[in-house]
Amino acid sequence: MPAATPALIDAHGRTIDYVRVSVTDRCNLRCSYCMAEDMAFLPRRDLLTLEEIAGLARHFVKRGVRRIRLTGGEPLVRRGIGELAEAIGALRREGLAELTMTTNGTALPKFARQLVAAGMRRINVSLDTLDAGKFAAITRGGVLAQVLAGIDAAQEAGLTVKINMVALKGVNDGEFARMLAWCGARGYDLSLIETMPLGEVSGSRSETYLPLAAARAALEARFTLIPSTHRTGGPSRYCDVAETGARVGFITPLSANFCASCNRIRVSATGTVYGCLGHEQKVELREIMRANDPNTLDQALDHLLKGKPARHDFDIARAEPAVARHMSVTGG
Repeated sequence: MPAATPALIDAHGRTIDYVRVSVTDRCNLRCSYCMAEDMAFLPRRDLLTLEEIAGLARHFVKRGVRRIRLTGGEPLVRRGIGELAEAIGALRREGLAELTMTTNGTALPKFARQLVAAGMRRINVSLDTLDAGKFAAITRGGVLAQVLAGIDAAQEAGLTVKINMVALKGVNDGEFARMLAWCGARGYDLSLIETMPLGEVSGSRSETYLPLAAARAALEARFTLIPSTHRTGGPSRYCDVAETGARVGFITPLSANFCASCNRIRVSATGTVYGCLGHEQKVELREIMRANDPNTLDQALDHLLKGKPARHDFDIARAEPAVARHMSVTGG
């Protein structure tokens, strides 16, 4: 189905065809680089309803959005998430090319088959280590075996799995080769991600920040990495791994930013839409959605895109984070 006119195009000429939708700021883990240990989560009354999220997704598709990713927090802790996936997945008949999800994997044994039935074909699972003790420390109490069981359930249900690993100096920087070998043996691609300064957390991000050039060098000591043209719609730049047949991607928002090709906007669980992960520039859509006013909705989105920054404002050396909100608010 042809995209409606006008398409979502920002002031810098970038076409926005990818929307990341946070369905909740809540999570059943407390990853140290993502959120504070004692988080205050939003009251449920402030969240968009599932019907409102589905309606907003439909409007985005009418404006030319081709990919929607469900995020959180942890999206699978939102009650009714399976039904929401089914509602958005049905938009493939209206022009949506792909529905995906980023999850910590712990609830995939319960939901994997329903996600496949909804039309989802691939997911990203956040996993920063294969060491159970380190995993518990990074997540403040998470159980690695639960995530591994979730990944197995996803693969058994027919989902293609990609592992997202945040590179943390002094924490998991000795594990990149092990993780890549593990992924390759199981048929998973791997994306390495630089930590980003979002929200106040305990400890110093500058102490754990690792430019991915160092991670790539460590991998190239063991593997043959061949630059690939493979793209998934997001910012990861991939290499084929000759020894395993899988891929490794590098997401480098700080050391080699990719803002010039940005095709994304992000919707929080309350209906706030951010033009950039690293800025507070936003529009509020919750009350517009509740007024059922598509013209005003279009005006708000066009206003957002007119002011969408050319690039983010991340600086790992600054004492304060780039923005006050935690990663869990906008889902990365």
